[in-house]
Amino acid sequence: MTHAFMVDYRKRSTTAGQEVAVPVTVVEVPPLRVAGARVYASTPYGRRIVAELWGGTPIEELGRTIPTHPESAAGAREAFGQAGGDEVRLIVYTQPQLITGTGSKTPTLFEVRVSGEKFDDRRAFAVAALGKEIPAEELAKEGEFLDVIGVTKGFGFQGHIQRWGVKLQPRKNSKHRRMIGTLGPHNPSFVTYRIPQAGQQGYHRRTQFNMRVLRVVKDPRSDPITPAGGFPHYGEVRAACILLHGSVPGPAKRLLRFRTPIRSRVANVEKVDIRYLSTRSKQGA
Repeated sequence: MTHAFMVDYRKRSTTAGQEVAVPVTVVEVPPLRVAGARVYASTPYGRRIVAELWGGTPIEELGRTIPTHPESAAGAREAFGQAGGDEVRLIVYTQPQLITGTGSKTPTLFEVRVSGEKFDDRRAFAVAALGKEIPAEELAKEGEFLDVIGVTKGFGFQGHIQRWGVKLQPRKNSKHRRMIGTLGPHNPSFVTYRIPQAGQQGYHRRTQFNMRVLRVVKDPRSDPITPAGGFPHYGEVRAACILLHGSVPGPAKRLLRFRTPIRSRVANVEKVDIRYLSTRSKQGA
């Protein structure tokens, strides 16, 4: 994370139109590569795969994720073009070798939904996208909103006090101080979910709704983003990146997923007026 000075775009804010300091998260977004496509149909037992199509050329990077790369038969493309269904999804994978902040070389394989009004157009788009890259510019534009999905930082098994922040027991307590006073009444004779108890803290899947895209940087080398000495626990940003207003869940090197916002109630802005983006050292150098 870093900070920036920008003109407040929020019309109902008390500082609307004024220059304010805001927290900014820099997310490195190398392009996704399309490995395959699927057509789904709704059935009484849920969604079922109707047709599946994979790229004709083998992909070396995927050997770290799946044992063998499935290759479609000769007539698979024609069968896919005639398949009917309700939803079209692309099978995409990440390219961690393009970034230096993480030491992982294993790509992550997942599906993304293709949106559109007509089913035939979505299916044709999926066929045309096989083997190609999806850059960050096609995902979002400056001033738009995104939902960010990630996994929070994990802290393992923690007790009552650390997990819920309840009050310590008095000094004269005979058994335990770092414990709750009661589990509830005798009747009803069960413990409700409202009682704070020990358990897993962190490492949960969380969604941050309506995060504003402040800037999309295609080449950080021509437009410097990395602070002096690099980002703590990450390093230098070399691939394309997106600047988001606010913070995101999870540590610096964990994978994040973006999607079109499902709760957006505020109109997009044409362009955010960023006056200054801090590139000073985050390590006090």
